[in-house]
Order: sequence, then structure tokens, then C-alpha cells
Amino acid sequence: MTDRIPVLLSGFADEAANEKLAVQQYSAFAALGLRYYSIRFVDAGEGIKNVMLLGDAEINHLVKMQSDYGLKVSSIGSPIGKVKLLDVDDGTANKFIPFEKYLAEDVQTACDRAEAFGAKLIRGFAFYHPKGTAPEDHLDQVADQLGQIAEACDKRGLTFGLEVEANLVGQTGTLLQAIAAKVNHPAMLTIFDGANIVTQGFTADETFAQYVAMKDSMGWMHIKDYHDPSPTGRIDHVDEASLDNFVPADRGDCGHEAILRDFKEFLPELHQRATRRGADGVFLDLEPHVKGGGQFGGFSGPDGFGVALRGLCRVLDYVEIPYELRGFADIKG
Repeated sequence: MTDRIPVLLSGFADEAANEKLAVQQYSAFAALGLRYYSIRFVDAGEGIKNVMLLGDAEINHLVKMQSDYGLKVSSIGSPIGKVKLLDVDDGTANKFIPFEKYLAEDVQTACDRAEAFGAKLIRGFAFYHPKGTAPEDHLDQVADQLGQIAEACDKRGLTFGLEVEANLVGQTGTLLQAIAAKVNHPAMLTIFDGANIVTQGFTADETFAQYVAMKDSMGWMHIKDYHDPSPTGRIDHVDEASLDNFVPADRGDCGHEAILRDFKEFLPELHQRATRRGADGVFLDLEPHVKGGGQFGGFSGPDGFGVALRGLCRVLDYVEIPYELRGFADIKG
């Protein structure tokens, strides 16, 4: 097993903190043995803020603090792309921002945050198409806008990761791959998330097929799982606020064992893809939601995050994908 390329374990640290305080996030991750984290919501002394809204003093404080705790940022957990594609009233509360303004302001802010925290990766999404319309009808506009975002990131040596998620144009692996093929830019990769597929009513076999569809463009993977006690089949529009059946990766409906068994053989290629873009390696980014999830985040608590991490490690051990947690050598160092 030691001759195989290891994965790098990371996670959304805000999920491990009861009050989202920076000290809670960093203490939990250090105690769990993690070396990387994705930054999303944090209280750095001036109240809970999304990473996009942090001020310079808060950023400087967090950068020093993460170093004190032996942590590095794997990705900026930005909400880029979670806005309406078109300025139409479709009954949702999603906001619309004219794209030129969005590109000049929000996208540049996300890039600023990546540079400030020493990250090479920015997580984002594929825009909300009007509710009730077919996502396929909006591929050209989404690809055009995401291509401009990728170019903006590339100019600053960064990579934009497009996460698969319900209700957006990129709601399935097949759609995300179609977008990636149209964009065709080295600075845009895709992010697989099995639970975000299963919550739409896909079976484990169908979820595996969506994973396979994304392999040509995949950059990294989010790890969370879901178990629906009363499955009803495909869901056209997911009520994200009502999702409360998230579980660790070793006990859900995603079929992480089969996915990660295939992922193991794919790792050398993926490692080259990631390191060419300046990342330290291939990240498995825990976003467990085991105590609840929503449109812009989720919660696990320090205990739930530990359970989710150990669940993932059990699957990785079973399929023989190497990984590292902190050991005594790190303490001596």
C-alpha cells in the first residue's frame, strides 16, 4: 500500500465548531490529526462571517493562527456561482447579480482570499437556472460565464473547482462534465460529491455512473453521504432546508466503497492533474453535515466531525488508499 499515492485529508472546518470560532475550528482539526482545512464561515473576533466578507485584520489573525495550529488551507469554500443565472422571479430567494459586476467584484474577492490564505483552489458552483426550466437549456450561458471565471482565476495562478449540487445547472455529473467540456479551460476542474447526487433520488449505481462521467474533469472530491429512509425516486427540485439524513461515508447510500475503489486506480492521473495546478495533491474534503445541512453550509460539531472522519478512514483502509494523519513525529517537529 505504501507505494501508492496518498490522498490528502481536509474538511470544512466550520462544521466542527459549535460557535464557528476560529479557535474551535483549528483545535478540533489539530486534535483529529488533520493538516488541511477548507475555510468557509468563521468567527475571527468580529462575529461569524463568510470568508468572502473577512477584513484584513481578521485575515491576518487567521493566517497566523492557522500556522500556530499546523494547518494549511486546501480550498476557499466560496459561494461563487450560487446566484441566479437570469434576472427572473422564479419563486426562489436566490439573488441575481449582473455578471460583469460579479466577475469584477465577487470573483476577484475569492481570488484575493485564496492568495491571502496560501490556497491554490477555490470551490464554486454552476449558477441557478430559473426554477422549472431544464438545466440543459442553459449550458451555453453557464459555460461562457464559468470560462471567464476560470480565466480570471488562471491569471492569478488559481484553479476554480465546480461542485456538483442539486438545483444548479451543474446538478449531475453528466451535466458538470458537459459544462467542463464546453469551458475547456485548465483552470476549471470539477468536484464530485456523492451525497449531492443521492439527495436528488439517485441510487448507488446511478451515483457511481455520475462519478464516472466526471472523471475527465475532476480535480478533487467532497466526502459526505446520505441515507433516505423513504426513497421516492428522482427529485426535480430539492428542498435543501429539509435535508436531515446525512451520515458518515461508511454507512450511506452513495456507495463510497465502489467509488473510492475506482478512485484508487485513478489517483496517479488525478495527482498529476492537481499538482500541475499548484495543489499539494489530491484532496478528499470532508463536508459531513451529520447534524444538518442547508443551501450554504452544514454542521457536524466536533464529535460528529470526528465520527465522519473515522468513517471515511475505515473506507480508505478497506479499499487500501493511503492517507496520513498527524503522528508523534509532527509533535516533535
